[in-house]
Amino acid sequence: MTAVELKNVRFAYKEGLTVLDGVDFFAEYGKITLLSGMSGEGKSTLLSLIAGIIPNMVEGELHGEVTVAGASVKEMKTAQICRRVGCVLQNAELQIVFDVTEDEVAFGCENLAMPEPVMERRVAAACAMMELDPRSKTRTLSGGQKQRLITAATLAMGQKIIVLDEPLANLDKEGTHTLMTALGKLAARGYCVIISEHRLDMVMAYADEVWNIARGKVTRVCDRRAYFAAQAEAIVNTCPAPEQSAPLLSLRGVEKSFGKRLVLKGIDLDVFAGERLLILGQNGCGKTTLMRVLARLEKADRGEIRQFIDKKAGRRAGKRWFAQVGVVYQNPNYQLFMPTVRREIEFGAQSREYAREIIEMFDLRELENRHPQSLSEGQKRRVSIAAVVASRPKLLLLDEPTVGQDLAGLQRLTSVLTEIHRRDNNTMITVTHDMRPAQALCDRAVFMEAGKIERTGGREDVKKYFEAFAPPEER
Repeated sequence: MTAVELKNVRFAYKEGLTVLDGVDFFAEYGKITLLSGMSGEGKSTLLSLIAGIIPNMVEGELHGEVTVAGASVKEMKTAQICRRVGCVLQNAELQIVFDVTEDEVAFGCENLAMPEPVMERRVAAACAMMELDPRSKTRTLSGGQKQRLITAATLAMGQKIIVLDEPLANLDKEGTHTLMTALGKLAARGYCVIISEHRLDMVMAYADEVWNIARGKVTRVCDRRAYFAAQAEAIVNTCPAPEQSAPLLSLRGVEKSFGKRLVLKGIDLDVFAGERLLILGQNGCGKTTLMRVLARLEKADRGEIRQFIDKKAGRRAGKRWFAQVGVVYQNPNYQLFMPTVRREIEFGAQSREYAREIIEMFDLRELENRHPQSLSEGQKRRVSIAAVVASRPKLLLLDEPTVGQDLAGLQRLTSVLTEIHRRDNNTMITVTHDMRPAQALCDRAVFMEAGKIERTGGREDVKKYFEAFAPPEER
């Protein structure tokens, strides 16, 4: 039975940008439907139409018919659509309101005037399904845990149509398995689940139907194996192993707590000049906190941190330090503040000429006059990386740099980062849950667990780490 249907849909944003042009699409109850395609092609726009965000909250010119649960979105108010469609958007942090996890999960249920006993059961079930502690503080959650939190909040409301936009963005392999298994159980119970996702290697095996969006059109994928093969080309490491060098950073016994929660537990780590260090581990194990401590965005509570980047920078996180240390945050919205992409990249660049070179390298020429906040999440990510790289830092820290990237964008991004590393001989530290570029961005890997460094290894260890999780066979 059809849950969602689009017939000859055309949509252009108020600014005049046409994104969908004659789209026909449907999704059924009892199935997981996957929507795939290149960054900026309109996946989020299509999902926003289904969720009623367009045209009720985002202005634009809409033609054609969008039907949800048998009714036209044009004839329903936002509140009516919300009772039919649960929506998990891309940016988890911007959707979290409350300090405590169970309060966040209950918020949507309260808005639906759900009876308290029913709400309590649903909140408990949703937290258990997403493996969340109901009493945990939301501000202490990792990016992946926050992603699971907003998913739990949506599932608790009980809508029969669930829309998820890049839900695996910050999830580790165990978190991905937890989420996709839960969604599969919902589909088996008659729910309609629609997912937009780039990480096909993690999601394809769970999908019942696959659609591709390109150049304003949406087409149904019949040969899934061929489609997956075309999207899963290996990203090859082209950077030779670095020669042994002296430490750039040296940590001994470093600890960091938030309240009563000890996040980093006795970290001993040397980061060598000119290497590409990859940090791997489950959501909540302390990867981002370690990155922030290395970047001097957080101060360690205990232990010693020595830096050999610049003696005059000392121990302070001042202007001199950040002239040589570039940080790409997990959430690009925190870094984008200029009115155009071009000015964003020029802001910290060594020169306008170098900013122009970076714009070309990152394939941002067609976007350079756009406002950064008007871009897709994948495009924002590329802009935030380009803006930091333009300052030519000696130490480049990348927290989930590949989120929202399609295969072509990922290949280009990996190639550009490798070329810049080779040319500038910078030191790169990357945190990622994405198996696609992991080996190609790694000379040495650090594996974290529960706030500790359990072991270190090389590229083959990275491969084994990701192979430890295998999605079920395609249905």
